[in-house]
Amino acid sequence: MLKVSGLQAAYGASQVLFDIHLQIAEGQVVTLMGRNGMGKTTTVRAIMGLLPVKAGAIEHDGKPIAGLPPEKVARLGIGLVPEGRQVFPTLTVRENLVATAANRLGAARPWTLAGIYELFPRLDERAGQMAGTLSGGEQQMLAVGRALMTNPRLLILDEATEGLAPVIRAEIWRVVEKLKAEGQCILLIDKTFSVLKRLADRHFIVEKGRTVWSGTGDDLDRNHDQVQAWVGV
Repeated sequence: MLKVSGLQAAYGASQVLFDIHLQIAEGQVVTLMGRNGMGKTTTVRAIMGLLPVKAGAIEHDGKPIAGLPPEKVARLGIGLVPEGRQVFPTLTVRENLVATAANRLGAARPWTLAGIYELFPRLDERAGQMAGTLSGGEQQMLAVGRALMTNPRLLILDEATEGLAPVIRAEIWRVVEKLKAEGQCILLIDKTFSVLKRLADRHFIVEKGRTVWSGTGDDLDRNHDQVQAWVGV
């Protein structure tokens, strides 16, 4: 579904990505791991068209998408839950969910408000509340729900549980497991190593803007010491 090869990207004169490689197949859950500042979010921004690509390739279903504007990337079926949530604070929960809702790819069972409220009952309770007044955990639920309402083929969660209370983290992981069971393709960025190892089909580790390792959960165990040095767990 998504293939990134030799990706390079920079913020002005400051190059951050030097050689990023990753692949995600239909129905897979894949992680992008590494310490802070190694280029994970920058990789996501480049994929989504939010940052110009300096070199390398990004392919979706075998077609190049590097350089496309963000709205066109989204229309291809790539949904983003950005780091820091970035909900629309002056819109209600319901308005956030319907603001970008679409079924452009003709999903047989598209997400609806009722489906999101079933997934996150707390959002149903706060449907008329301004998003800016929600707790951080509730805003993260809303950001996930908003992305799902676009009916993405690939869902990207950037720092899925960062800064959340343990009970909210558990809720987010419950939802990710449910989505995986339903065949949702997901790219996960998070620091909860034990959960990522259990949930994901494949892992990619980034170090100083380069993909330095990839493998399965069993491979992580076999290379524990080296992975620990890269990820810092």
